[in-house]
Amino acid sequence: MKYRLLVKILAVMLSLPMLGTVLSGCAGTAHKADSGKISIVATIFPQYDFARRIAGDRADVKMLLKPGMEAHSYEPSPKDIIGVSQCDLFLNVGGESESWLDSVLESADNPDMKIVSALDCVEPIEEETSEGMQSLEHHHEHGEHEHEEHEHENESDSDHHHDGEEEEEYDEHVWTSPMNAIAIVNEINSALCEIDPDNSEFYCANTNEYVSELMELDASFREVVVQSKRKVLIFGDRFPLLYFVREYGLDYYAAFPGCAAETEPSAATVAFLIRTVKREKVPVVLYIELSNHKVADAIAESTGTRTAQFNTCHNISARDFEAGESYLSLMKANVELLREALN
Repeated sequence: MKYRLLVKILAVMLSLPMLGTVLSGCAGTAHKADSGKISIVATIFPQYDFARRIAGDRADVKMLLKPGMEAHSYEPSPKDIIGVSQCDLFLNVGGESESWLDSVLESADNPDMKIVSALDCVEPIEEETSEGMQSLEHHHEHGEHEHEEHEHENESDSDHHHDGEEEEEYDEHVWTSPMNAIAIVNEINSALCEIDPDNSEFYCANTNEYVSELMELDASFREVVVQSKRKVLIFGDRFPLLYFVREYGLDYYAAFPGCAAETEPSAATVAFLIRTVKREKVPVVLYIELSNHKVADAIAESTGTRTAQFNTCHNISARDFEAGESYLSLMKANVELLREALN
């Protein structure tokens, strides 16, 4: 793809000492000197939101994925790549969806950069295809090619840890569990305290306050689940919420796996979900943010139910971003929706 070529070209350029000096002078170093703040770059909204809550006004925090953009269509710009290579703290997911980062990080002449990858903060869960779900023939954009690589992996132990292959097997949406969010928040705090020890008390105080709020959020979800009539959710959409349902002991049925690129399920998948909604007497068919929710609408129309958005927080709409919505506010909205969906 064109953006992958762009990444490689810029990575090579950044590895040249003379050009690296020029770029650092017009990017990270100059900006840091002007603001007197450390620089944090996050690839997506959850880590961006965690960082701005912890760092407050002591850091400049930037999110690469623009509000309203579908994460799987993101292509880094030259400015994005330079920003990553020059920041003090880089927050990413750490999975196959961000494989473009490998060459950038390897070539960045920034030995003091700290990196926090969300998948490294928790115990990852393997992706799965649930009953009735549209099978995923071409996972992400790699499909058959990576299937062949997996076969070669079985033939030779020396190939067992090829970059990207292991990450490909795991659900990357770890933040959907508030308990995982706490783990990520604590790692971000540790990195900030190491980078900027003069402000460590400030970061730790913000972290302790935020963790308390996340614990309250977790307790709210648990209370709803304990008091619910049913334990199953129906998504007429992709399902990037494995960590959430595992955390709270819920079952689910969905049209697609979490990282599916498809938008049109088979007739068999839609029929299965319609039957399941009727059998389980599910009152709400769910969809995720930035979705056209056509599948959810079709299922709801056939079953006499309504549809509603369940926030995964992978990204946020431009309107919600401008309104100041946060991971915490969006997840609190999920608490009330879950109360309705399970009763």
